[in-house]
Amino acid sequence: MAAVAGAVADEMLAALTAARSLETAYVNNGGDIAVHLAPGAALDLGVVARLDSPAIDATARLTHDMLVRGIATSGWRGRSRSFGIADSVTVLARDAAAADAAATLIANAVTVEDPAIARRPAFELDDDSDLGDRPVTVAVGPLPKAAVAAALDRGALAARSMRAAGHIVAAMLVLRQQRRFVGDARALARPEP
Repeated sequence: MAAVAGAVADEMLAALTAARSLETAYVNNGGDIAVHLAPGAALDLGVVARLDSPAIDATARLTHDMLVRGIATSGWRGRSRSFGIADSVTVLARDAAAADAAATLIANAVTVEDPAIARRPAFELDDDSDLGDRPVTVAVGPLPKAAVAAALDRGALAARSMRAAGHIVAAMLVLRQQRRFVGDARALARPEP
C-alpha cells in the first residue's frame, strides 16, 4: 500500500501523455507527483516541509537528462499513518511509485523512543487499517536536540542505503526544523536566502 498513490500518479501521467507531444506535464496525487519532461524541458519545484507553517524549505530543478520522474512526501503529519516521527520526508526517484514507497519507508525510519512521542495501535484510529495493532505515531511533543539528531540520522541511513541501491536520487528529511539532505545536490538543495 506504500506506493499506491504514486503508482496512480504514474498511470494517470502515462494516460495523459500517450499519443501527445507535451514538453512538460505532471500529475499530483495528493503530494505524490509523476513528471514528464521532453528533451530540453525542465521543471522547478519548491518543497514545503510542514503544511502548518508553509514556506519553501528546499528547491529542485528537474531536467530531462536527470533520472527523476517522481516526487513524494511522507511523515507522521500526513494523511497516512506513520511508525516514525518525521515532520516530512521528500524523495526524488525514477517514478512516483518508487518515490512514494521510499518516502514512506524513510519516514518510518526517522524515529527514537521518547516519552514525548505518543503512539496508538492503528486499528484504534481506523478499524479498517491494514496496519492492525502496530503502533503508529499520533503526537510528537518537545524533543531534546540529541533525540532529533538521532532520529534524523536513522532516517538518513535508510535514505543512503536506498540511494546506494539505486532506488532514489535524493531525499530531504525534516524533524523539528532540523534537516538532512541525502543524494544528488543538483536535485534537491536549500533555497537561496
